[in-house]
Amino acid sequence: MASESKGLEPDRAARATQARIMKELSELGFALPGSIEVRSTRCGKANCRCKADPAQLHGPYIVWTRKVSQKTVTRVLNADQLEDYRPLLDNAKRLRELVTELQRLTLDVVDRDDRWRSR
Repeated sequence: MASESKGLEPDRAARATQARIMKELSELGFALPGSIEVRSTRCGKANCRCKADPAQLHGPYIVWTRKVSQKTVTRVLNADQLEDYRPLLDNAKRLRELVTELQRLTLDVVDRDDRWRSR
C-alpha cells in the first residue's frame, strides 16, 4: 500500500485484491453521479386530463436526479441523452462498488494489525 505504516502488513491476497481494484479504477471512464427515474405526473390545472377518472398522467418523463451542495438537482432528459448517459451512470455505480470494496479490504488489513492485540 502507498502509505503503509509499521504494523500494517497486508498479505499477498490483500495486495492482489488491492491491485485488481486499482486496475479497474484506472480503467473506468467518466462517472456521472445520481440516478435515473421515469416519472408520470399530475399538473396543477383543475380541468386537466390528469385529474380525470381514470387519470391520464403527463409523461413519461426521464429524470436525472443528483445532490449538489446538499440540495437535490433534477433535470429532464430526452431519450438520446439517456442512451448517452447510461454508461456514465453505470461507471459511477461501479466506482462506488470499488471504493466500498477497497474500504472493506483496508478495514480487514487494519483489523489484523498486531498493535490492537497489545492493549
